[in-house]
Amino acid sequence: MKPIYALVDANNFYATCEKIFDPALATRPLVVLSNNDGCIVARSAESKALGIPMGAPIHQWKDFCTEHGVVIKSSNYTLYGDMSSRMLSILQDMCPQVESYSIDESFLNLAGYADPSTYGYLIRQRLQQDIKVTCGVGIGPTKTLSKFANHLAKKNAEFGGVFNTLDHTPEEMNRWMAAYPVSEVWGVGRQLTKRLGVDGIETVLNLARCDGVSIRKRYGIVLEKTVRELRGESCLSFEDVGQPKQQIMASRSFGTTVSDPHAIKAALTHHISRAAEKLRAQQSVCANVYVMLRTNPFREQDQQYRRTTLVPLDHASADTGVLMKAALRGLRQIFVPGLKYHKCGVMLGEIEPAGIQQTDLFAPVDDPKRLRLMSLMDSINKTQGSGTLHLASTQLSAAWQMRAGDRSPRYTTCWDELPIAYA
Repeated sequence: MKPIYALVDANNFYATCEKIFDPALATRPLVVLSNNDGCIVARSAESKALGIPMGAPIHQWKDFCTEHGVVIKSSNYTLYGDMSSRMLSILQDMCPQVESYSIDESFLNLAGYADPSTYGYLIRQRLQQDIKVTCGVGIGPTKTLSKFANHLAKKNAEFGGVFNTLDHTPEEMNRWMAAYPVSEVWGVGRQLTKRLGVDGIETVLNLARCDGVSIRKRYGIVLEKTVRELRGESCLSFEDVGQPKQQIMASRSFGTTVSDPHAIKAALTHHISRAAEKLRAQQSVCANVYVMLRTNPFREQDQQYRRTTLVPLDHASADTGVLMKAALRGLRQIFVPGLKYHKCGVMLGEIEPAGIQQTDLFAPVDDPKRLRLMSLMDSINKTQGSGTLHLASTQLSAAWQMRAGDRSPRYTTCWDELPIAYA
């Protein structure tokens, strides 16, 4: 049976999570900031209507927000992550085949459902009823078409939040594709949009009508698959989007500039711990650890410094302890005393499946007891909350924790911050 993909995508997810628990914000414009309260990463519909751009530095828009009564919130990833988990749980309850794509997006396979469009409306109703999240549902025979359909569902109120390409004739779909720029196609970014524009490919329909062989020669196989998907030929299986990552990065800017090597070590070991957890979650191991350390490029009065180093492992591993030793070795290579550092991070490279790897006859292998310990830590942190069980060296320090001056309470995961209802 051919798949029928439905992409379920929450509307303004971060802003919606903030409004769900604070009714006073229901109709107010709201923006959510990035780590360290730097840039705008989410906007409510009201903020979009005011013309506030995505990614704008908040210091450039603070006066505008004050003038127009825009509420500013720091990112509350604990709350967003929990609401995402609840959303995914509902979708898994409604459909046996669900693939999480991002924190607020999931693909469902509705093949075999008598009326996918009607079921799309039921999904919207269930999410709104159970967790107060409004979503758009795009349905199509390919993932790329379902993604485009989701965009149409959100941008055109007459569809009531659900658009099914299979309910429309080819002529109608051509008109819709001709009405939107090629940048609305899944995977077509800013630079690729410019290149396509030079070749006269400016709309979604232009791209769909391109010759696949020519596209492959000029732009590569990935865009060729996109063209075929726009024509209704499914090229991405249900697992393709969720393929294991080939690189895993963890980094964050400090709340303030940091010179203390112990604080930087704590930050780095925290990052390597998070990256190792993600590595084990996809059942992989890595052979290299990259370490990055830099000062703030926007503080011209400070001495500028940026270095990255690669630390190879004796054998591919997913053991937090092994990766941590490598990361700290890299830190010792690039750390210069006396500088004011702004950011550090790690990246795991040369990733391969844990069960299929080339071993070295003379290199040590991971201790099975350590692997069981790592598995136990992951299990506890998954059920009890991230960071519940951690290595002592990863203890967060106030010297480098990010700024979050306007963070809302963690309503759903912290006893001390539960919402209070007054009679």
